[in-house]
Amino acid sequence: MIQLSKGGAYLINGTELVEEHDRVLEEISAKTGKSITKEDAKKQTIAYGILESHNTSDSMDKLKIRFDKLTSHDITFVGIIQTARASGLEKFPMPYVLTNCHNSLCAVGGTINEDDHMFGLSCAKKYGGVYVPPHQAVIHQFAREMLAGGGKMILGSDSHTRYGALGTMAMGEGGPELVKQLLNQTYDINMPGVVAVYLKNAPGRGVGPQDVALAIIGAVFGNGYVKNKVMEFVGPGVESLSPDFRIGIDVMTTETTCLSSIWKTDAQVEEFYEIHGRKEEYKELNPGEVAYYDGVITIDLAAIKPMIAMPFHPSNTYTIDEVNANLEDVLNEVEKRALVSLDGAVDYTLKNKIRDGKLYVDQGIIAGCAGGGFENICAAADILKGKFIGADEFTLSVYPASMPVYMELVRNGCAATIMQTGAIMKTAFCGPCFGAGDTPANNAFSIRHSTRNFPNREGSKLQNGQISSVALMDARSIAATAANKGILTSAAEFDGTLEKYKYYFDKSIYENRVYDSKGVANPEVEIKFGPNIKDWPAMSALTDDLLLKVVSEIHDPVTTTDELIPSGETSSFRSNPLGLAEFALSRKDPAYVGRAKEVQLAQKAKEAGKCPVEALPELKEVFAALEANFADLKEENIGYGSTIFAVKPGDGSAREQAASCQKVLGGWANIANEYATKRYRSNLINWGMLPLLIKEGDLPFKNLDYIYLPGIRKAVEEKKDDIVAYAVTADGVKEFHVTMGELTNEEREIILKGCLINYNRI
Repeated sequence: MIQLSKGGAYLINGTELVEEHDRVLEEISAKTGKSITKEDAKKQTIAYGILESHNTSDSMDKLKIRFDKLTSHDITFVGIIQTARASGLEKFPMPYVLTNCHNSLCAVGGTINEDDHMFGLSCAKKYGGVYVPPHQAVIHQFAREMLAGGGKMILGSDSHTRYGALGTMAMGEGGPELVKQLLNQTYDINMPGVVAVYLKNAPGRGVGPQDVALAIIGAVFGNGYVKNKVMEFVGPGVESLSPDFRIGIDVMTTETTCLSSIWKTDAQVEEFYEIHGRKEEYKELNPGEVAYYDGVITIDLAAIKPMIAMPFHPSNTYTIDEVNANLEDVLNEVEKRALVSLDGAVDYTLKNKIRDGKLYVDQGIIAGCAGGGFENICAAADILKGKFIGADEFTLSVYPASMPVYMELVRNGCAATIMQTGAIMKTAFCGPCFGAGDTPANNAFSIRHSTRNFPNREGSKLQNGQISSVALMDARSIAATAANKGILTSAAEFDGTLEKYKYYFDKSIYENRVYDSKGVANPEVEIKFGPNIKDWPAMSALTDDLLLKVVSEIHDPVTTTDELIPSGETSSFRSNPLGLAEFALSRKDPAYVGRAKEVQLAQKAKEAGKCPVEALPELKEVFAALEANFADLKEENIGYGSTIFAVKPGDGSAREQAASCQKVLGGWANIANEYATKRYRSNLINWGMLPLLIKEGDLPFKNLDYIYLPGIRKAVEEKKDDIVAYAVTADGVKEFHVTMGELTNEEREIILKGCLINYNRI
């Protein structure tokens, strides 16, 4: 089904793969009649060409990228614009689209969600942006319909910013990276590796894009095969997939931890642009005659079966047939994983969902940037035609990804077909994907064509003793399950016909409702602030030395951004840095906030010219231990703060608040064995936090111990690879070593000055 090459490979004429070996270049020369070097072949990927055209540096090894367009939604755009304003923003220098698809329901905190929306509209007018009102489109569907362009690059503050199927290289990053673009700075990365995703044949009966995507995620997430690389989709199988199908695979590449994605384009993609009235944006993209890839994922589309990602990660994949044939074994494995994910906080089982030897599902959801596409919903309608979902626990909700998609579903009858079954059609909203809509009952099991199934991502609250869980599936199998009244069913069992519906895009909805400044700023516009919208608190520069208290210790194999700062209704507070920080790690370590605040008192005392020890008496013993080992200890050079240890933090969302909440609570560092994503590490750096690394198994401290970092400012300035640290424990002071990995000169300056705002303002 899926094979991973052990090394690099060459692609000849876009069709023939030749894996790297000692005499591979001679073999290729014999086939093509031309000689080529590996370095030249690396330049023949689609990814290289796009990155080169957007690179402003004089080196293709050290890229400084300027993007064509930016996108944000209502969880992130307030913080981004507030950061940019504090740094001197006067005008959006490029198209910047502000969508409202996350905090769209005014159900938490009274007016605060709509206050954020009015802030966004006033900023679009003042600075020259585009504002998409709530319920009109989810962020990524609007980008596909109105922003993508062949050979272009888009940066978004949502992790699923992926438009590679349309020939656009897009990346999801934390808000500070968008701030840099707004301030005419660059996105700085090393030239990423490029991995070919070689598709052959065509999908079989009942198989949809989510099935292909989950198969890929299951094959590459755990081994890091594409981590921080670009996935380039090539091969003859691409032509067998419609643009909608390709989009459905592409958006899920985020869950592999890749940096970005890009696909070869063809006449079908050209037609997509033509349907959306933007044919001029199409560009044919193909790899060169001989292109070199750092790895190859070969996928036989015909061998893909309807898939399911069981709780609590998109990589926990099985075929649906496999689950149904081995229910007890699979559910036992899910329970073992749950012990890690849930820390044993609640009793968890899905075995009570077995009815007459079959798995019963409580809820189905087809939604958002992954599931809410036109073809997905049309296919679901065909499978559901003439059926009904029943009057028991099972419910089904369908969220088209944009109002133009919704309107066409109404016109072609698919919406009516779905509603006749007892299912509910809802407006464009990302809520079911991040825990702010359709929260199931306690102990319920939901199947969703959405992007993630992390714990609490469905809206339950572990800290309140609630737990429900999500499995990811394709819309087709969700519809087959709904037609079977909640009994888990593969769409391959559907023996009817899936029609081919032609899509007609009606842009009048956007023309009548979306505010588009056409890039013209109006400085006279007054920004509208709600009472929850607060400025970032002042942040101090890095001190000569640091004394950090470990206030949380997490040993899960991977820690998600949902665990670092919860999603769901908590998102409504993201325009208030200090208010939101109260929720940091609340679902993983409820004591974290209080501990971090306690340590922060010492730093606040120092900044006020008072005695840190009086503010935090436990420092007296810490200093006594340090003074016994460091005769030249100078308390006036020391800064005080907190840190957390996590094995591999930062999987999942691009949300900068996973880092900024730690910072506003006095955090100065994270300590990890590795960082799950570039996004999270960049967020730490942009908020002036040290991205410290320690060797796996080497943990000389425990929770509530102190860590002393003498000369840390000098170490950052002098680009030291090895940093000496000291753990202050009950057993004494222990020396150990940390590193920070590669940092650009700009990143070092940001850390030295305390955060990106200070870097731009000081």
